[in-house]
Amino acid sequence: MEKEISHSRPPFEEALKAWKTLLSQRGLPTDITWIFDENLCFESAPGNAGGYKLGFQTVVTPPPADAARLAYEYFSEFPARLVFYRIGSSGGKSICLLLCDEWFESKLDAEGFVRRDDWLISFRPGPTETVEEITDEARWKNRILRDRPLHDLDFCMTLRGVHEILAHGRVLSTYERSALRVLHIWRRMFGQGSEAR
Repeated sequence: MEKEISHSRPPFEEALKAWKTLLSQRGLPTDITWIFDENLCFESAPGNAGGYKLGFQTVVTPPPADAARLAYEYFSEFPARLVFYRIGSSGGKSICLLLCDEWFESKLDAEGFVRRDDWLISFRPGPTETVEEITDEARWKNRILRDRPLHDLDFCMTLRGVHEILAHGRVLSTYERSALRVLHIWRRMFGQGSEAR
């Protein structure tokens, strides 16, 4: 049985300050564009390592202004390592995500992760390369969603989850999402039925 790490997560602002300090020390942009699962754009690229290239978009599914803080607070409820993760730069900003899973517990300096075990947080400043911002909606719609190798980014927060926190105060269960869909269908049918009378 694995030993649980004793930790105390700081407020988002304190963790963010530590993240920006590390980025500055590495000569990386400290202005941040936060992205989420729906913003990622994996595209087929047989010549690249892993057979894909990674881009991002914020035009089709723009994150709400406070989304990073909401994701941090949500992930802080779990006893798993939270990661500030940078995929590259674009437009003079660092493109970052928040990730959370036990998967990151074994990730060390050699893999580019700077650990703060007292916070149960790791920071991954990432490469200096530029990451492409996708503005063509068709490219984003045709991105790879299935049958790609397991990647660190598979453990990021979804925008759907962020919007559910904003609307309901928490991330909904699968059952609750299904019930809401049925309720919306019923309301549309009921609304159309009453208008026809």
